[in-house]
Amino acid sequence: MQNIQVLKLSRTKEIIFSAVFTAMAVYAPMVVHYFGGVDAGRKFLPMPFFVLLAGLMLGWRAGLATGLFSPIISYLISGMPMLPILPIIIIQLSFLGLISGIMKSKYNVWLSLTVAIIASWFAMGIAVYFFSSMSMIKFLISAAKDGWVGTAAQLAVLPFLASALRRFLAYGENL
Repeated sequence: MQNIQVLKLSRTKEIIFSAVFTAMAVYAPMVVHYFGGVDAGRKFLPMPFFVLLAGLMLGWRAGLATGLFSPIISYLISGMPMLPILPIIIIQLSFLGLISGIMKSKYNVWLSLTVAIIASWFAMGIAVYFFSSMSMIKFLISAAKDGWVGTAAQLAVLPFLASALRRFLAYGENL
């Protein structure tokens, strides 16, 4: 698959699309939890999906903003993620959006996704160490066991979805 360039949008459009991705990142876990329970959220990782998409589509600023604000807004609306892990999730998702956006401007989408996911897991481990009494290793192993389906889905779906969305959104720019 060819490299997908970060969209060149006006600042206003970038803010609007960032808000849309943030809203989707907040709403998707509610839908997943409604149909599959809390365990489905840990398995399918709906919030990281849209944070990664924001980083890939709009760049590091939008990815970082989506990763930072999505868990905070979600917590204020639904109480999820739970307060004890909220700082950990904020750090993880912020790294996902930031790194995917930085990497996407220079590398292909699969490398960008892989590096962003790995970097976010390191950041999550460090956050667990500083913000939690949980064992960092046990937390990461549990998160990996629970979230492998969502991670695989991100790697399988996001490159194609980002490419299709980019073509769709860029089409209107050429009219």
